Amino acid sequence: MNIEEIFKAYDIRGLTDGQLTEEAARLIGSAFAAFVGADAVAVGYDIRHSSPGLAAAFREGVNRQGVDVIDLGLMATDMIYYAAGALDMPGAMITASHNPKEYNGIKLCREGAQPIGVDSGLTEIKALVLDPPPPADVPGTQSEKDVRADYVNHLFEIVDASVFTDMSVAVDAGNGMAGVVIERVFERIPSRLHGLYLDPDGDFPNHHPDPLRPENLEDLLREMDRGDFNLGVAFDGDADRAFFIDDKGVALPGSTTTAIAARWFLAREPGATIVHNLICSKAVPETVEALGGTAIRTRVGHSYIKEVMKDSGAIFGGEHSGHYYFRDNYRADSGMLAMLVLMQVMAEDGRKLSEIRTEVEPYVQSGEINFRVDDKEGMTAAIGETLGGKADYLDGLTLTFDDSWLNLRASNTEPVLRLNVEGPDQQAVDEIVGQVSAIISAAGGHRV
Repeated sequence: MNIEEIFKAYDIRGLTDGQLTEEAARLIGSAFAAFVGADAVAVGYDIRHSSPGLAAAFREGVNRQGVDVIDLGLMATDMIYYAAGALDMPGAMITASHNPKEYNGIKLCREGAQPIGVDSGLTEIKALVLDPPPPADVPGTQSEKDVRADYVNHLFEIVDASVFTDMSVAVDAGNGMAGVVIERVFERIPSRLHGLYLDPDGDFPNHHPDPLRPENLEDLLREMDRGDFNLGVAFDGDADRAFFIDDKGVALPGSTTTAIAARWFLAREPGATIVHNLICSKAVPETVEALGGTAIRTRVGHSYIKEVMKDSGAIFGGEHSGHYYFRDNYRADSGMLAMLVLMQVMAEDGRKLSEIRTEVEPYVQSGEINFRVDDKEGMTAAIGETLGGKADYLDGLTLTFDDSWLNLRASNTEPVLRLNVEGPDQQAVDEIVGQVSAIISAAGGHRV
């Protein structure tokens, strides 16, 4: 067991189950319980074959510290955030999110769904794993709780079921955790659910559970071609992210969804603050500010966004990657709630989504492009020196030109640089992508 590898990712995720052993999960559970100092911890897990065993070991570790466990069973990640908020206790979710089926990991949060990241507790938990605290004289207890009904009720305290219309919605759950609750959600509204791969299955037999990759949207797009659908929705493996397809079969970038939702929230709370990460389109802050709101630009990642939302009182936050955060959802991300907000926007507006989106898409984006390089820092510096522009280093390197920008971020776990570019048209975007590609290729790197 290599603790350095296990803690390389900020949320202890993205590891094969051979690396994240049950003994490691047991130690992390004990360290987590000692760190949070709570009377009880809520624990859930996803459908991966290794998840029940890892969850059991994690629960045992928590009990070793004399802390009780509320076993929430099979669930989506946003449900653990709901439980941590509603029950006011720390939470742990055994999941590898959108990673391949052989992978597994743990997502952690404090009571109230407060995030835990490198700068907010993960380093301390790692130290407690390496130097374990002594067990309590009396171990904690375990009990089970089903929060699905309460979770659905919570969603409909934020959106208004009475305004929903008879829309036809195609949903691809990817055999992941959205299938645990999606049918209960649609029972509350007049819209019709047409489901693909709703049954959770740890083998993910139909396609990889990462809708950020275009090939994993192909089944949903084919299904939408066969019928008349108002909306398509694809969830990732643990259902904290959602990706949307309009009535013409065209995917919405995360920036577009963020801008549409921001308008909806600002109509309800004029002058509110909206948070967006630095890879979102310029259209997001421009939309927010045009409506009298305050836009705050942040680093990429849930722990950063949630902290900024807490400090600023922001009502909503969005990321290019399909994570959407809601103040009234304990500032946590929820793919299911994002879907419902978008459906309410469509119901109230009355127009098709393909029409609504045009109002917040004045620019062209490249999408995320990955390059394998040997020296991430050196290559980033070389690109900055070669291309010029106004540079900032909030998260990686952002270069701003007259009418375009690029961001280059290094992967935490791989020898990979991630490029995002935005410009006024496709030609401008292609030109910048080509320049970056040429610099990396000349140094022996390549696109992956």
